[in-house]
Amino acid sequence: MTYLEELFGLGGATAVVTGATSGLGAASAAALARAGAKVIASGRDRERGERVVGEIRDAGGSAEFEVAELSDAGELSAFADRVLERHDPIDILVNAAGVFDRGEAADVTLEQWEKLLRTNVTSTFLLCQRFGRPMIERRRGKIVNFSSTDGFLGVPEQLAYNVSKGAIVQLTRTLGAEWIPYGVNVNAVAPCDFATPMIAPFLDTQEYREWILDAIPAGRVGQPDEIVGAVLFLASPASNMVAGHNLLVDGGRTVI
Repeated sequence: MTYLEELFGLGGATAVVTGATSGLGAASAAALARAGAKVIASGRDRERGERVVGEIRDAGGSAEFEVAELSDAGELSAFADRVLERHDPIDILVNAAGVFDRGEAADVTLEQWEKLLRTNVTSTFLLCQRFGRPMIERRRGKIVNFSSTDGFLGVPEQLAYNVSKGAIVQLTRTLGAEWIPYGVNVNAVAPCDFATPMIAPFLDTQEYREWILDAIPAGRVGQPDEIVGAVLFLASPASNMVAGHNLLVDGGRTVI
């Protein structure tokens, strides 16, 4: 085994990746598999999920797909039970599932507010708790959440989304501090806008696209394969002393 494989290799590990049917979740699942992990990919769309899993297998990786509607606590619990029954132990959890919405704060409905927080925050908390307990018992494990630059910045017309990602920042910091004594590393990646299906409709709007490109010093949005280095680092032995950190992958977005 080479030095880099010792630091970043994931051979023998089993990883659960939520939101793996497209975008940053799919890129993370593929990268973990290439690093040697067996990947349990999950999402709401079976057809897209099977396509992602098929591409991983075609590239020589190991992957399976599980349908999961994480905004429903009962379905989330059933999903976790199925995965743990068939694949325990789970060594890595990547919480990439999430939704995005825009609109003026004065017009946000209670339904919109609750949907964003239920999908982005509550499901992440419940999955951390459900998969984190056996990690604590084994005294090892890696959890990588997805926060966002918008969890640090007051971006107009994104109130519920900003609040949800700010909550992930604090969830990660708190769990990171609480669980590191048990050998469980909880961290997060915090991307800026990336070219994914989730935000594609908004990037197609000239006003929003011009605004976000001006806000990112790199002068462009990120590409999905540009998130995977951060995810692999936080999922690997190289990050054993990193806890509660939100790793910004933002093209300089939060510098200005």
